[in-house]
Amino acid sequence: MSANNHIVMADESVIVEAALLLKQGRLVALPTETVYGLGADASNPEAVKQIFSAKGRPENHPLIVHIGSVEQIHDWAVNVPDVALQLANLFWPGPLTLIFKKRPEVPMAVTGGQDTIALRIPNNPVALSLLKDFGGGIAAPSANRFKHISPTSAKHVLEELGSAVDLILDGGPCLLGVESTILDLSGEHYRLLRPGHISVSELEAVLKTKLSTGNASSVRTSGMMAVHYAPLTPAYLCASEGFPETLDKLAKMIKTVGILAYKYQPSSKQEHVIDMPEQSAEYAQSLYAALRELDQLKLDIILVEQPPETESWRAINDRLGKATVLIDI
Repeated sequence: MSANNHIVMADESVIVEAALLLKQGRLVALPTETVYGLGADASNPEAVKQIFSAKGRPENHPLIVHIGSVEQIHDWAVNVPDVALQLANLFWPGPLTLIFKKRPEVPMAVTGGQDTIALRIPNNPVALSLLKDFGGGIAAPSANRFKHISPTSAKHVLEELGSAVDLILDGGPCLLGVESTILDLSGEHYRLLRPGHISVSELEAVLKTKLSTGNASSVRTSGMMAVHYAPLTPAYLCASEGFPETLDKLAKMIKTVGILAYKYQPSSKQEHVIDMPEQSAEYAQSLYAALRELDQLKLDIILVEQPPETESWRAINDRLGKATVLIDI
């Protein structure tokens, strides 16, 4: 079978082929429970460079390395605290990325020139089978152009990267839909660098201490740029209480508006409306596909209704804050 540039349903024989491609230094897109990743052999600097080229990603922007077992942490990291193993045994496989000091032999290409390494075990049967067959670490950032909307289906990967990928493994839609929680354990003080499905309270219950949050960290990691996860169409975020009035004003100024609604009830005149779920888990799963759908309509703007600003919505609000601009008219 020739898999060049094709989406292929991920059965056992295809996964074996994908592992061989990775060993040859080629690129394979793979499903995870969060988003689809663009995978390469993390121990091969030349293969890793292809990720940056395909995505248009700066080479100082570090990658997350996916591994197949908790024991493999020690193949990549040093000075691993005991609490890291507690977290790994509790949340892996799952949407939690842990950052450690790297082993000296880990290529700087995968760490963006830093002395830290980001690791996780994805909770997806296709990804886990691929990791088992491959045997090593797979560097796999989201399989999209840098700063664009993350892909949550194989079709999204093809639309974004096309022939830059040797094989796209189709494992169906991603279960969670937003990227992993990132926790930095490399320093004296543990810090949350990116919110995700694993909450601050869940992490603090294991760590037995309050986590530092925010961007006051010298460690660079995925998703920390001010603009990220963004559609090409200008996108704006609007508070729920002011949403109808903002839409009325926009209607007098702009021809076509796409609407990502949370509670707002659109009128029959409004054509480009996606009604989002009111539960955070379902909203997260739908978010990137909905943004992508509106983006493909080539509208003048996309207006997103602000969801609740509570803990269960933290990851969603983080992504929306980087994909949109807060509107003020």
